[in-house]
Amino acid sequence: MAQTNTGHRRARIGIIGAGWWAALNHIPAVRQHPDAELAAVCRLGDDELQKLLHTFDILYGSQDYRRMLAEVPLDGVIIASPHIAHAEHARAALEAGCHVLVEKPFATSAQDARALRSLAAERSRGLMVPHAWNYKSYAATARGFVADGRIGMVRHLVCQMASPLTDLFAGEPMAETADHLFRPPADTWATPGKAGGYGWGQLTHGLGLLAFVAPTLKPEAVTAIAGLSPAGVDYYDAAIVRFAGGATGVVSGSATVPKGSPFQVDIRLFGTEGMLLLDIERERLILRRHDKVDADCEIAAGDGVPDGVVPLHRFIDLCLGRLTPQSATAWAPVMDIEILDALYRSAASGKTEQV
Repeated sequence: MAQTNTGHRRARIGIIGAGWWAALNHIPAVRQHPDAELAAVCRLGDDELQKLLHTFDILYGSQDYRRMLAEVPLDGVIIASPHIAHAEHARAALEAGCHVLVEKPFATSAQDARALRSLAAERSRGLMVPHAWNYKSYAATARGFVADGRIGMVRHLVCQMASPLTDLFAGEPMAETADHLFRPPADTWATPGKAGGYGWGQLTHGLGLLAFVAPTLKPEAVTAIAGLSPAGVDYYDAAIVRFAGGATGVVSGSATVPKGSPFQVDIRLFGTEGMLLLDIERERLILRRHDKVDADCEIAAGDGVPDGVVPLHRFIDLCLGRLTPQSATAWAPVMDIEILDALYRSAASGKTEQV
């Protein structure tokens, strides 16, 4: 951990996969934090790397993440590489002794997700995922309702998400990124067999919020079908989920909301004592109980918009010792990866697949 001339500690942060989203969100977020230093970045492509170093005045850059981890002392590493490389890069950063924040999805198999959680615990390092809605106060309130038994035992749930990203998952340039430093590559988002598609690319957000609100739910089996985009990846996802203890669930995703519309995330939990509704699009959190001891929780207008800076600053707090590695695991759910892993296997096989 670096110190200023006055002895003030600063977290040294590195980024692996410094492409579109890192340039748009992560690098500015780190630079905004008064107690953080962007010490190193890694990305492929010499021209692109030089453009990044020049634009943000970064002193160290490499195309080899192993070399970066070996040469630069780092407190924390942000992983924003292509989906299929997240687990490999996160594992290497944890093994190098760093706290790690991994972009969604933080792995593309349930086995890798569980292994990363275990490795982080073994090394006493924090592992976080920037599911932006999970860091909102209303998500914590919803989580508290469930933990306190306000809806009783969950017996059924609905998790629906939809996004205005018809072009991205069709393998076309994302319209709203025309003036960005880099643009989302089709190879990451719309390539069959390389974790492209709506599930890995977007539905993980909604399922990550579900996992944060109801962390004790354990998925056991998934039956799913998918509708494909022109690029051959999933535009639409429909799944039935069986959870431990017999609870049932319906999971739905769509990439084709018209441009200019907000994200839709709608989570409904039905329990033995009542039900909970968390609706991001309409910005409402509602608790309804059979005994009529209900609650309508106010969400400020505009607070349904995801904030990409807050998770990064929370991660820097972790690197500075202001959060414990154990507390960070609340923001690294495995349930979303478990469901998506089984969802994709089921859509391919046409059968129910075990988690």
